[in-house]
Amino acid sequence: MTRLSACLVSLILLAACGTGSEKPASTEAAPAAAARGSAREIRVLPELQKRWGLATGPVSHLVLTGAIALPGVIAPNQQRTAQITSLLEGRVTMVGADLGDDVRKGQVLVVIHSPALAQAQQVFLQAAARRALAGRELERARALLKDEAIQQKEVSRRQAEFDATTTEYGLAESQLHSFGWDHPQVDLLLQKAREPRRDMSDLVDPTLTLRAPIDGRIITRDVVIGEHVQPDKLLFMMSDLTTVWALLDAREADLPGVAAGSRVVVTSEVYGDRQFVGRVTRVGDVVDEKLRTIKVRVELSNPGLMLKPNMFVRGALDSHGKPREALGVPEDAIQTIEGEPAVFVLAPDGGFTVKPVVIGERVGTHRAIVGGLDGREVIVTAGAFTLKAELLKSSFAGE
Repeated sequence: MTRLSACLVSLILLAACGTGSEKPASTEAAPAAAARGSAREIRVLPELQKRWGLATGPVSHLVLTGAIALPGVIAPNQQRTAQITSLLEGRVTMVGADLGDDVRKGQVLVVIHSPALAQAQQVFLQAAARRALAGRELERARALLKDEAIQQKEVSRRQAEFDATTTEYGLAESQLHSFGWDHPQVDLLLQKAREPRRDMSDLVDPTLTLRAPIDGRIITRDVVIGEHVQPDKLLFMMSDLTTVWALLDAREADLPGVAAGSRVVVTSEVYGDRQFVGRVTRVGDVVDEKLRTIKVRVELSNPGLMLKPNMFVRGALDSHGKPREALGVPEDAIQTIEGEPAVFVLAPDGGFTVKPVVIGERVGTHRAIVGGLDGREVIVTAGAFTLKAELLKSSFAGE
């Protein structure tokens, strides 16, 4: 072998040895957390569990007092609520209340210029005039009948005319009452019509005044000065909020323990431990075909108007049942995953598995579990939200 050939062989051997002895600089360590097999399993290294504040523990055993937990919302007391609408077309000339105002029964809320109201008054006055004329004709006919100067047939005809005009008069008066006129207003209009030398156009008034029918607070306003309103448009809604309704949702399984008159303690996260006590006034008659719940109405006193319509609340209904045991987990352990409540269960190999559960009533900082666990599991009691976020992130990365 020549000296040149020997050098070439040596270079080739050195190159081969160098390629097999070095690792690429870009290789990284294995991920600290990764989804395994499906989007419902995850494994986390111990040092990362400590950093995230993950804690595990056994499923708790709770003692339920027999109270039934019912979620719901606050609603106005419909028996103390009123809608203010215009029964006639017209133009708004005055608005006498604003959103949030406390008003008294009889207070003027809206004034509307309505030609239709003037026309209704004119129709009433014409009916009153025809009725008065028919009455006089009937009295004259009865007097003539006594003198045998007229036949009974003519008296009967005039009686029929009087009856017809009386019906017409009654209908015209009812129309005015339906527009908000009371009897003194109608009597005053008739009194003015009897005054001499008065033109009918001077008697009628196109001003429609809408007044508050109850004491309460304005909770809806949809009217401004100058607006042209149509009949039946909602201008105001007002309600006496010193009492409100809690509309609670009871499950079908809860119905045997729900009855009118039952005591209910209502709470809201807004007010912490503050309790509002009321009684069930009505249990609904129809079960919601999708949610499988039924409405339970509770009437509550509302001191300081603290409870607001549409506010979320929870009711604890005393069903007079015996205390019973149930499984429970810390409320922070429950996460919503793929649209359903679930907890993370520690697997035998050290990983964490998502376990769907059916939650029940709240007991302190825990929630009763009525389905999904058998009580032998070890669950994540702290840090479940972080674990959920990492599970979702790892699942997206694996797609």
